Amino acid sequence: MKSSGVPVELVFVHGALVRDGEWWWRRAADLLRERTGIQSRALALPSCAETAPEQVAGGLVADAAALRRELDDMDSAIVVGHSYGGTVIAEAGRHPAVSHLLYVSSYLPEVGQSQAAIMSGEDDPVSIGDNGDGTLSVSGYDAPSFGARFLQDADDATQRQAWERVAPQAAGAFVTPTSAAGWRGVDSTYIVCGNDRSTSVELQRIHAGRATRSVELPTGHHPFVSHPDLVVDQVQALLEQAPHPS
Repeated sequence: MKSSGVPVELVFVHGALVRDGEWWWRRAADLLRERTGIQSRALALPSCAETAPEQVAGGLVADAAALRRELDDMDSAIVVGHSYGGTVIAEAGRHPAVSHLLYVSSYLPEVGQSQAAIMSGEDDPVSIGDNGDGTLSVSGYDAPSFGARFLQDADDATQRQAWERVAPQAAGAFVTPTSAAGWRGVDSTYIVCGNDRSTSVELQRIHAGRATRSVELPTGHHPFVSHPDLVVDQVQALLEQAPHPS
């Protein structure tokens, strides 16, 4: 991480086909603030209808622009990309406010790769249906089956709350090739979720190989929900590695 002498903040970029990043990151945010005083923000993704309705069709491009605008308002930031959030980070390109990138079961795509292309080789892909209006949604799941696939290491109540935040997303978030690789040249850490039932461990390890360093944790797809302490441990490790201003 770069040393700037200004307080670092954290920006969380959530994954695909859900809304309310603040809820997904809340447990980790509370623990991080308690341990370190670091404040967190959760990015609202236009492609998931979390901002103005007319921005939904912008897909990946609109999401990346939203991240850049958020970073424009910050001096020093740790950016956490979960799942699709890593593709948003890539498309956003390099930004001077970024001190470190933390990936959680995520992707560091090369220029020209779309989210759909990244996932195309998975043996057991997540079922996604076309809504016929330019958006896609998870298909064939209910609260128990969604919980079993994405949050098997969380309690039933948490699984139900997560299911309530499943949302349609612009197809452009999946089919738009990246035009930048915002992870290149930036210090980064990748958390491989070893018990993930959504993104295969094999695919995670490929992308982890592009990060500066990686660690494997025995968690499902959303460790910041099910085991926030393990994720915050990694953020604290980053802070301890950072040079201190003289």
